[in-house]
Amino acid sequence: MSGVPTSRLLEIGRGVVTLAQRLGAEEVSVSVSSGTSTELSRRDGRVEKAQESRSLAASVELMVDGRFSSHSTNDLRPEAFQPFLERAIAATRFLEPDPDRALPPREQMGVADANLDLVDPEQAALGPDQRRAWVEEMEARTLAAAAKLPVRSATAYVWDGRSETAWVTSHGFEEESARTSFGHGATLSLEDQDGRLPEGWSMVGASHGADMPSVGWLAEDAAANAARRLGAKPITSGRYPMLLDRRAVGRVLGTLLSPLGGTSLYEGRSCMAGKRGQRVASSAFTLRDEPLIPRGSGSRRSDSDGIPAIARNIVEDGVLQMYFIDVYNSRRMAEAVTMGGPSNLVIAPGDASPVELIRALPQVIRVEGFLGGNSNAASGDFSFGVQGSLLERGEVVASLAEMNVSGNIFDLMERYQTAANDPWIFSAWRCPTLLFDDVQFSGT
Repeated sequence: MSGVPTSRLLEIGRGVVTLAQRLGAEEVSVSVSSGTSTELSRRDGRVEKAQESRSLAASVELMVDGRFSSHSTNDLRPEAFQPFLERAIAATRFLEPDPDRALPPREQMGVADANLDLVDPEQAALGPDQRRAWVEEMEARTLAAAAKLPVRSATAYVWDGRSETAWVTSHGFEEESARTSFGHGATLSLEDQDGRLPEGWSMVGASHGADMPSVGWLAEDAAANAARRLGAKPITSGRYPMLLDRRAVGRVLGTLLSPLGGTSLYEGRSCMAGKRGQRVASSAFTLRDEPLIPRGSGSRRSDSDGIPAIARNIVEDGVLQMYFIDVYNSRRMAEAVTMGGPSNLVIAPGDASPVELIRALPQVIRVEGFLGGNSNAASGDFSFGVQGSLLERGEVVASLAEMNVSGNIFDLMERYQTAANDPWIFSAWRCPTLLFDDVQFSGT
């Protein structure tokens, strides 16, 4: 399956800009995107889902008489676009003026000179037989890996796709981008002795098929994850060291990043207001935004405002270095533009493996995932349901469920100790397993 070439998307975008200006828009920004995707799932020896989808859509931002609005449509026929824009422009005139919504100065816009290598040419050659064999292998390997477990059901998943986007503005900025995606995974439902039905899973995605972990590795990982859920129960509430699994890092550190956004700061909903240049974490903690990593999940050559992408430290040696200030909020706040939001978030790996970190501790709770919970960007308070394991001197002594980890993000980040040597590269959170000391857990 192949999508619409970006040259055709650019042509559509240019036509929309010209038409919108002729109909009375002062400034126009148009993003035209095309996508194709295929997903298969298999359960109990049968294909449970086989879905192929295609999409073609446009998003249009308009400035009309100093007023701003945003509109989208998936009907890109020429005869449909003029009435769509006429209605959009007429509706915009009813809004309140918002001059800060103007396009960024053209001289500030551009793209980084980098080859991100986000398109795998082999994706277009995948056919039904290959996808069917892929999901069959995923199911067979998962069942084999879980052969000694009380399996109630197992479901295997595979997916792939491609997307293209063209962006055109009325003051002459244009950008093209494309990306492919591959993924596979499995979920296992088990029957525990107490009648519960615990579940375990493992899923991985990448832009290139060759970068994916093997089906065998993923099946073993899903089975091990499910096995750790057997017999899970809460333990005594208290303060424990926390080893945060590399695939669960984003849920906790998202509590740190969320208050850094320009809108939260402007609206007075950020616990990070006024803390740039101040310590917000342990001096051992450094977090970088690196948008130009080849094949990275969050990689990009420009941000949502068309500002060229560059790497930056968000927190360095515990000190907050920057906020995420887009062009709109920079005008409202009289602040310099940084970037509209994060891309690839990177914590440098340490020297020790997770196993070595665990063995050095008398007790530690390894948090492997989260179940519900919430956080407050205005205060930094959080409470998340967790699943994981209690270990003593490197040995698992209990599987955990029905427990919460709670506290305040500033206190938690001061308790950060070190990173393991196992960065997870299949996410925009390209972070290793992290160790925190003396964290509050609530159980029995």
